[in-house]
Amino acid sequence: MNPSDLAGPVLIVEDDPNTSSLVATYLQREGFKTLAAYDGEQALEAARRKNPGFVILDLMLPKVDGWEICRELRKVSDVPILMLTAREEEIDRVLGLSLGADDYVVKPFSPRELVERVKAILRRARPAPRNEEVLRYGELQLDPQKHRVSLAGQTVELTAAEYKLLHALMRAPGRVFSREELLNHFYQHGETVVDRVIDVHIGKLRQKIEATPSRPRYILTVRGFGYRFADEDEA
Repeated sequence: MNPSDLAGPVLIVEDDPNTSSLVATYLQREGFKTLAAYDGEQALEAARRKNPGFVILDLMLPKVDGWEICRELRKVSDVPILMLTAREEEIDRVLGLSLGADDYVVKPFSPRELVERVKAILRRARPAPRNEEVLRYGELQLDPQKHRVSLAGQTVELTAAEYKLLHALMRAPGRVFSREELLNHFYQHGETVVDRVIDVHIGKLRQKIEATPSRPRYILTVRGFGYRFADEDEA
């Protein structure tokens, strides 16, 4: 996906003006349009008014923190979100992903690496080739052309990462994917990720598509190895 393909600007939510300006400079060099917000209230207002195509979100913000902004955005939008955090604890990263963020970068960070992370997230969200057919299983349907998932005829709002994960699983029903294989599928450009990322995305997917997430019908756990999508014999 080219920067010009984004429906809106990259919203940079960062309370330090120097950091915000640095990130904007590197993004603009790559052809991205940018928009800045310096506290949580400005961020939510900018998201409502400007309809950003991507959000870079610092967690420690005045007025409204990054956790709450992520929650609010995910109620109404599947815009890609890259979190910035000064805390390296795994639980903070996992919590961010569980709220719907697509990736995270720990401060201090390289602006070049951040831009590459943005590009990688957009590549993962790229629409499928034109000739790919609609995938169906029971009441669950995934349309690669429209980039749409529905359950019993109702649209299911997924993050870019959740969509890509479901797409990969539904394309190969019955095939068992290890966590490492799924991580390699999504993070192909040297990103450092915690090994619980896949579990977080699976958990969020089940909350959205399973009638009883603790007894899943669609995405099944293969204990000690990974996950698979139910095959036709289990329909």
